[in-house]
Amino acid sequence: MPPSPRPSGRPPPGDARAPVDRFRHLDAYRVDREWQRYEGTPQRELFLELRRRFLTRHPGPGGRVVDLGSGPGRFTAELGRPGDPHVAVDLSREALGRIPDDPAIDRIRADARRPPLASGTFALVALLGNALGFAGEEGGGLLEAAEALVRPGGLLLVEIAPGPGERSRYLARLPPRVVARLLRAPVGAAVPRVEREGFDPEPARKRSPGTFARWEAPALLDRWSGAGWVPAETIAVAPGLGPDAARLEAVRADPKAWGHLLELEERLGRPAPRWKRAAAVLLAVERPTEKRRVK
Repeated sequence: MPPSPRPSGRPPPGDARAPVDRFRHLDAYRVDREWQRYEGTPQRELFLELRRRFLTRHPGPGGRVVDLGSGPGRFTAELGRPGDPHVAVDLSREALGRIPDDPAIDRIRADARRPPLASGTFALVALLGNALGFAGEEGGGLLEAAEALVRPGGLLLVEIAPGPGERSRYLARLPPRVVARLLRAPVGAAVPRVEREGFDPEPARKRSPGTFARWEAPALLDRWSGAGWVPAETIAVAPGLGPDAARLEAVRADPKAWGHLLELEERLGRPAPRWKRAAAVLLAVERPTEKRRVK
């Protein structure tokens, strides 16, 4: 059977165009892939639920919300508090057109490095989906633009991808059904065993990162600390069973075990050693108010 034709406008593998050009011309195929990366398997469901729980823990103080580099808006409507007005900013017309209809969301096609928005006026600013990494060499400008939009007392949410990911040695040596039975018990019993045996890194997916840039959580936290920002949470996403499809399948079949897995992954993801090789790290940091800055 001959290979399927490449969708119109889809760049070839190893596309060397600058990030701003690649994302401005996203086609329907790539936008669909972005939406579907959180659907269809227990592994993707785990990644989705852990992100949603993080957003629920960090709704911000209430007020205007902006999702920079929103793509098709997987998390846009879930940012902030009920009733907050939302803005989605993205280079791709195709991606903005896929954002679910919601009168509370304004869509702006623009470069997130230079958003046509007033500085210091947003209660919550989000850079999710590893927008910093995909921005390549332009990531520093994107981060500065996001920081500038946050009002005093407001919240900045950032997702980065420091490494290829890792998995628990202890859980990986147990058969899938045993892992599911283990996770029916409170997670406090499993945490010491997992941490004692340690974690194995996942192999790198690509030999060359291309224009993709790696950001590290400690460097970001140092940057914000020096400017008086206050960290609210830093957490690696699913360092325990995240890459383990077989064991995730067994755990997902048991609702009680699944709920405990979410708790376990969060407990494992908070210590700093888990941030270095994580496939994804979520950070929440608060911009200081003038009163706190004076102190």
